[in-house]
Amino acid sequence: MSERHLIGLNVNGATHEALVEPRKTLLDALRHDLGLTGTHVGCEHGVCGACTVLVDGEPVRACLMFAVQAENSDIRTVESLGENGELSDLQRSFRDHHGLQCGFCTPGFLMLAEGFLAQQPNADREEIREAVSANLCRCTGYQTIVDAIDATAACRRSTSDTEPACPGGNSAEKEATP
Repeated sequence: MSERHLIGLNVNGATHEALVEPRKTLLDALRHDLGLTGTHVGCEHGVCGACTVLVDGEPVRACLMFAVQAENSDIRTVESLGENGELSDLQRSFRDHHGLQCGFCTPGFLMLAEGFLAQQPNADREEIREAVSANLCRCTGYQTIVDAIDATAACRRSTSDTEPACPGGNSAEKEATP
């Protein structure tokens, strides 16, 4: 039996302790030790992006990072996007623009997009297309994913009170919704 390490993981704003072997991936720690199954197991080689999470704001393939490497980092998974059972603006945009079909790759795309938009809020469609090329989707053809991310970016950039609020991203809209 391998030596185990007690580590602290800061995931979605909460601190968790896990006893892990040094070779355990962040993906396996999230899914098996913390029960956060929104991060999907895909290729396990870092190629597909289904396991993308944010580590200190940067998109990371959780299958390529050891859990011990993530200690004391701020980790966000797809479970962090919605609030109080509501979809985030990005999740609603994916739904509204049909940016998902089978849904297997969706958590990875959502986290990739969330990290990308935080770093490049003024990205144009070509930059978005380049960013999403890092993840694989076998169903959508990517156009609807680009549409969803572009719409979210435009909504988040909007500061005018006369323009419609981002779906799911405006607290006044949430309060007005029955």
